[in-house]
Amino acid sequence: MAQKDLYETLGIKKSATSAEIKKAFKRTAMKYHPDRNVDDPTAQDKFKEAQMAYEILKDEKKRQTYDQYGFDAVSGQGGPGGFGGGGFQGDVGDIFGDIFSDIFGGGGRRGGRSAGPQRGRDVQIEMTVELEEAINGVNKEINIPSMVACDPCNGSGSKDGESKSCQTCNGIGQVRMQQGMFSVQQACPDCRGKGSVISNPCGSCGGEGRRKENSKLNVKIPAGVDQGDRIRLSGKGEAGPQGGPAGDLYVDIHVLPHKLFVREGDSLFCEMPIDFTTACLGGEIKVPTLSGEVMLKVPSETQSGKQFRLRGKGVKSVRSHSTGDLYCKVNVETPVNLSAEQKDLLKELDKTIKAGGDKNNPKRKGWFDNVKSFLDKMTG
Repeated sequence: MAQKDLYETLGIKKSATSAEIKKAFKRTAMKYHPDRNVDDPTAQDKFKEAQMAYEILKDEKKRQTYDQYGFDAVSGQGGPGGFGGGGFQGDVGDIFGDIFSDIFGGGGRRGGRSAGPQRGRDVQIEMTVELEEAINGVNKEINIPSMVACDPCNGSGSKDGESKSCQTCNGIGQVRMQQGMFSVQQACPDCRGKGSVISNPCGSCGGEGRRKENSKLNVKIPAGVDQGDRIRLSGKGEAGPQGGPAGDLYVDIHVLPHKLFVREGDSLFCEMPIDFTTACLGGEIKVPTLSGEVMLKVPSETQSGKQFRLRGKGVKSVRSHSTGDLYCKVNVETPVNLSAEQKDLLKELDKTIKAGGDKNNPKRKGWFDNVKSFLDKMTG
């Protein structure tokens, strides 16, 4: 079999990293695997070329020798690091176990055993809180449907507390499966990778060592949490099989919309209506804050949309000791349901304002000047 450049065989550059080499081999192996190319007589040779290329290039010493002296130096024909003169040999399942378990579902850790207790799964829930609760902190009791350790068997799964070695895998927890020309390891189907079986399973949990149960838990929400924050409670997740340690509980915070405030980080924003007279003549208005009402001085001639900043009246961050600000935007409210007398008074006021020319409405004058300029350009 004529030997091509090993990098070209895998379709990679000479500067490829170990991760890129592994990824390229997975891609090439899947493409030319004989079981997937039964009608292509050349697939097996290409597959073997990819195997050999990967075996050499994944090993730093062999790769360095190949880069310096060529293929003969690593093929057993001219130097160390070769394959004994007969080309590529060995148990594919042993050499490429980690890769082919990814490709063909070999399952299980190569050469290892997963017997014994295992950690339980983490649990994730969403907790909805009011803005006041998020800002001030709160304790909430929640019901969590989860897997908990079985009391009668103390989480062992065995009625008498005893278990024996699995005869199918001889206590290893893994069995070797033949898939075409590959030999891969999988979790034992009888003991499910545990390496042992229970002769007398617990009647309460059926040998699992845990059972489903709704458990109550008191969760302390710290002051200052915000939308999307996550609280981790170690060991409050699902109990592990066969007495294994419990996973963790993650509580994702969802803050309900508020009637008065909008929160952005440590800042609060609110909008307040003010009457026409206060906007014109100035005055004081009461503004709600987290610590109670405060008086805000509104200067005369305040325009609608003006935003005032109240320092230190925002939210105290859960991550620092700083406190944000409160931003209050005022909107001038147009009077409605006017009496005939009120309308007459407004008409008199309007006459005096118009008599004053543009000095009472400077923004209106500027706007109309821009309109006139625009129309002049459009009409040419």
